[in-house]
Amino acid sequence: MKSVHSLKVLRVILAILFFTPFLLYFILPTHKLPVFLHAIGHIQLFPAILNGMFILVFFIVIITLFFGRIYCSVLCPAGVLQDIINRLFCIGKKKKKGNRRFRYHRSYNWLRYVLLALTCGLALFGFMELLIWLDPYSNFGRIAANLFRPVAYGINNILAYGLNKAGNYTLVYTSIRTITTASLIAASIALIVFTVMVILRGRLFCNTLCPVGSLLSLVSRYSFYRITLAKDQCIQCKSCEQTCKAEAINVEKMTVDQSRCVDCFNCLSSCKKDAIHYRYNPSFTKQTSVIDANVAMKKSRRTFIATGATVAASFPVAMLNAQQHRRRFQQRHQHHHGLFVPVTPPGSLSIARFQEKCTACHLCVTRCPSHVLRPTGFEYGFGYLLRPHMSFIDSFCNYECTVCGEVCPTGAILPISAEEKKTIQIGIARLYLDRCIVHTEETSCGACSEHCTTQAVHMVPYKGTLTIPQINPDLCIGCGGCESICPVRPHRAIIIEPNEIHRKAELPPEEEKLEIKLDGFGF
Repeated sequence: MKSVHSLKVLRVILAILFFTPFLLYFILPTHKLPVFLHAIGHIQLFPAILNGMFILVFFIVIITLFFGRIYCSVLCPAGVLQDIINRLFCIGKKKKKGNRRFRYHRSYNWLRYVLLALTCGLALFGFMELLIWLDPYSNFGRIAANLFRPVAYGINNILAYGLNKAGNYTLVYTSIRTITTASLIAASIALIVFTVMVILRGRLFCNTLCPVGSLLSLVSRYSFYRITLAKDQCIQCKSCEQTCKAEAINVEKMTVDQSRCVDCFNCLSSCKKDAIHYRYNPSFTKQTSVIDANVAMKKSRRTFIATGATVAASFPVAMLNAQQHRRRFQQRHQHHHGLFVPVTPPGSLSIARFQEKCTACHLCVTRCPSHVLRPTGFEYGFGYLLRPHMSFIDSFCNYECTVCGEVCPTGAILPISAEEKKTIQIGIARLYLDRCIVHTEETSCGACSEHCTTQAVHMVPYKGTLTIPQINPDLCIGCGGCESICPVRPHRAIIIEPNEIHRKAELPPEEEKLEIKLDGFGF
């Protein structure tokens, strides 16, 4: 039996080192994990582009140019998840039905490059809908946050129950309040698509639907290090072809489609004759793993022209769709006068900017310590689907918390300091007097005033000994403390109305400090 190739072992080790901490950062209930773990999200390709981290993007491109699409097998969590699904599917199966069930298929170049052009074109004009559904990192984030996280919380609660019975209170019971119907359905669809495609065709998602894979394929086809076949040693057994998850090896023609190869190195371990190698063999040399050099050059030229034409042709369509979508978005805002738009987190600057930057990975949702960030459904229209918003149903935004801005990989929520957070006004509280129990039932309350961190909501004389809330909009930051505690149901008497563009509030006046001099002990 041929031993596992050292390159495959190295790839697996690196994938585990990147994937495991990132998965734990999404699913573990504790908020004591090192904050720097979120940096793995920042090395994802499209989040890095959206965040303007072009040095990192350049680094990924250079790595791909030298070594091929190692990114897809090591750094991409969705790619590693697909490898895990494939591995689980192969357990207990014979080789022909398990890890050797694949065969060479021609690439779907038109499909993947048209999707890439549309995705990039729409994103260029600030419309992220297609990217949200196709971006591998965002899909992995939703799967982890909405499907894997409940399992982790359940295991935590079972362990907490056992430990508590034994008098150990290291773990505490936790509950999830941030999973919505829309986010659960979206995560389920993504996992089903991954599973079906992996079982039927291996890395088909990565080589057809995934915009990251399509973008990197334009570079990897010219990579310096690549998989090559030795014609004089190959016995045409097709073990490497049947093992290739990307279905990129054509043994009959002795070719490897480098644009689809994800450098998993499974083929290196499958060959008993040592006829397949990963070596320095750039496309501009005479020796090549693909077919004749002239034919390869013609194919590359045709692919480049076709891709360029597709991108150029898709820009007018993208612009037209973007303009129509933006017009509908503005008309909806004008019609509702801002009442049916979401409250976005501090650091997002405005609803429009947040909508143009957020890819709905739900990392901020999982890391929010007060569970106030929740994914949306269709309540704010299709254009805001799955993106997080501030939900003050049973919680509010902590006065000095800045976690969401620290972990956001796309820059949709900018990192801010605790001092800056205190004056960012994401919305303003509005009192509906006809709902307030002080007015309707003539009973004292004041819960909203007690929970206001900025003294924007304060009580003023009303009838007799009763006092009623009054709002100072200059001090209100829209944290939702008043709305979350209001006892009125089903519609609360005080709600936060969003600022479509965030403003700056005034700091609450400092209380006068009284100096008291005590003689002796003071008693």
